[in-house]
Amino acid sequence: MLQIVLQTEAIADASTSISLLSMAAKGGWLMLVLLALSVVAVYIFGERLVVLRKAAKVDENFMNNIKEHIYDGKVQSAIHLCENKNTITARLIGKGLQNIGRPLADIKSAIENVGSIEVARLEKGLPVLASIAGGAPMVGFLGTVIGMIKAFYNMSMAGNNIDITLLSEGIYIAMVTTVGGLMIGIPAYFAYNYLASRIGSIVNSMEKNTLDFLDLLQEPLK
Repeated sequence: MLQIVLQTEAIADASTSISLLSMAAKGGWLMLVLLALSVVAVYIFGERLVVLRKAAKVDENFMNNIKEHIYDGKVQSAIHLCENKNTITARLIGKGLQNIGRPLADIKSAIENVGSIEVARLEKGLPVLASIAGGAPMVGFLGTVIGMIKAFYNMSMAGNNIDITLLSEGIYIAMVTTVGGLMIGIPAYFAYNYLASRIGSIVNSMEKNTLDFLDLLQEPLK
């Protein structure tokens, strides 16, 4: 009995999958555009997620080790430590260490320049994801317009012999592309905002470590 129930559910699932695929096919060539946009969105989100998780990892002892090296006058050792760590914070502090001896304003400017480059690296791909979030629903809306045009065109060509089947193709295109565009645009929108918030947290951490480093350089002057 259980086996029969499982077989029935499997058949139902298969028929549902076939129905969804056939329904998507009714959307026409615009569904291929939406499919391509969805693939790009998923790739950007997954790739950025891995990058941001790596960038968010913080070594709690890193800044303490930097302070010890600076207090001991071992600037070169501190630079080597930054090179070995190869994290965002390490690259920022390393740039500041390389400019020790210059005015504090120059050191801060050098760190900010590196910080701008690092932020740009973190945000790589986000403009594309934002474009997909806004563009996918517009592609769906384009399908809606095309579908309705096709439906009214079929009605005008039918004359007095209007049949609901004449409208089905245009209505399918209109509805399916609209749903497809929203199903891609809405998750892409939330994915973009999630990644942006993660980047904001990383930038705040960068700024905190940079300020700590600049304060450290000013301590001997106090």
